[in-house]
Amino acid sequence: MWQQLHELLLAELHAAGQLDWSRAAFDASHVRTLKWAITPLVARRGQEHGSGLGVHRWVVEGAFALLHWFRRLRIRWEIRDDLHDAFLTLGCAIICWRRLKSHSIC
Repeated sequence: MWQQLHELLLAELHAAGQLDWSRAAFDASHVRTLKWAITPLVARRGQEHGSGLGVHRWVVEGAFALLHWFRRLRIRWEIRDDLHDAFLTLGCAIICWRRLKSHSIC
């Protein structure tokens, strides 16, 4: 429905001479995919894929998984940025403390 309304509006503006297609820019993921024929190359876990991008990806995924154990960080409920940043810092500190504690450092 929205696509049809959008096309109708564009057609009316173009017919009235109020739309200059020479200055139009198209930027959407499906347009970029069609334009450059991007094919995703995601390797399976534990397999080489040659690009070098997935070598340390598991570290970031593990960090996000650890942060998701904290219910308050899983979904952002705080409106204020400083509160969310404080909870994120507290979560990271607790994760570091638990890791140090498991390695008998502290």
